[in-house]
Amino acid sequence: MIAARASLLALLLCWAFAASADVAVPPLSGRVVDQTGTLSSDTIASLTQTLRGLELRKGSQVAVLIVPTTAPETIEQYSIRVAEAWKIGRKKIDDGALLVVAKDDRKLRIEVGYGLEGSLTDVTASRIISEIITPKFRSGDFAGGISDGVERIIAVIDGEPLPAPQATQSFSAPAHLDDLIPILLFGAIIVGGLSRALLGRLVGSVATGGIIGVVAWFLIGSLALCAISAVIAFIFTMFADSATSSGGRGGSSWSGGGGSFSGGSSSSDSGGFSGGGGSFGGGGASGSW
Repeated sequence: MIAARASLLALLLCWAFAASADVAVPPLSGRVVDQTGTLSSDTIASLTQTLRGLELRKGSQVAVLIVPTTAPETIEQYSIRVAEAWKIGRKKIDDGALLVVAKDDRKLRIEVGYGLEGSLTDVTASRIISEIITPKFRSGDFAGGISDGVERIIAVIDGEPLPAPQATQSFSAPAHLDDLIPILLFGAIIVGGLSRALLGRLVGSVATGGIIGVVAWFLIGSLALCAISAVIAFIFTMFADSATSSGGRGGSSWSGGGGSFSGGSSSSDSGGFSGGGGSFGGGGASGSW
């Protein structure tokens, strides 16, 4: 009898502890973290590309988190914990913003870093929630509400005079780099063949590298990746026939190793994403639907 009572007491204590435990802050695996399966992969990819573009253009970081619930904490308590853990925004500039949606609680919050509180004020954040996001949430359009809300947050940040992003940030891979690699490689094959036929091996290879580099600049917008593309195109054109002839003996060719060039499949936030060390002080607004 005593053992049964002890077991019952232990179960009650475990249940009470579990009920009072705070929801864990998920790892920052991307600019959009959806733990509810609400958003489609296409929506996540589109939001990711938009948010990456903001960071490359302005240096500011914005992230979206969707969780089932924040209970037993309020959404204000939970979102500031997430903001402090993720450290969205640049260090000492503090130009980060975080949109947290607690789907089952029907609550959401925009958490604003110190550096954006002058433009993305509590009033502005509240209006974005009440006028843009929650009307779509009420109709079940979560993807539309989040996308439109993010667009409005970005529009406000674009109007804020912030320090320019460091040049090193331009080395970050664009959203569709994996899609561009086959295009550049195919272009190098076509342009390289024509250039070598008209100008010879060396001059044709140099010309190919220059052309591919210029195309990469227009498509990617990164000087570092432009230079890398040009060098790869030059080497590929210069030694393509040697590699093909040596590989032909065993019945293989350049296509035999082509799959490794793209680096395999990647997530919607390929290249990795981490907070820049930004700080938050509780500014922002909350809402419900």
